[in-house]
Amino acid sequence: MKIDRRRLLLVAGAVLITPASANAANRPLVTIYKDPSCGCCGAWADHITKAGFPTKIIEAADINAVKVRLGVPADVWSCHTAEIDGYILEGHVPVPALERLLTTRPSIRGLAVPGMPLGSPGMEVTGTEPETYDVVAFGSATPTAFMRFHGASSLGH
Repeated sequence: MKIDRRRLLLVAGAVLITPASANAANRPLVTIYKDPSCGCCGAWADHITKAGFPTKIIEAADINAVKVRLGVPADVWSCHTAEIDGYILEGHVPVPALERLLTTRPSIRGLAVPGMPLGSPGMEVTGTEPETYDVVAFGSATPTAFMRFHGASSLGH
């Protein structure tokens, strides 16, 4: 079979589609609420986008009112809040935890990374040792460990 230039370009274009853009059509939208002046929130949004999740950012001057409206317990608050497919994400939740949440679909309200641990997605600081931290599930009486990370590396669940 002879391959002409047009067919070659069509095939090459199909091969060059990035995994993130190919996955975006199959992944639910992540709506991110962030303070207009927060830079690490934008870095976390980039982490989510690079993994193939479509995102919508809403600047919220009163981010705490958003957290209260969405039912995020005060003891797990961080700098930004997101909604995805019926769940809430609070803070710098890594993509592997988000993917496990969407795969297992536990009966919880959401996931949180309380505070702002160094090395978590969006909180990377060159030359600084990342912290070990838990991603916690909330929505029951007390938040419980969902997964553990050291920086962006999963330590299991």
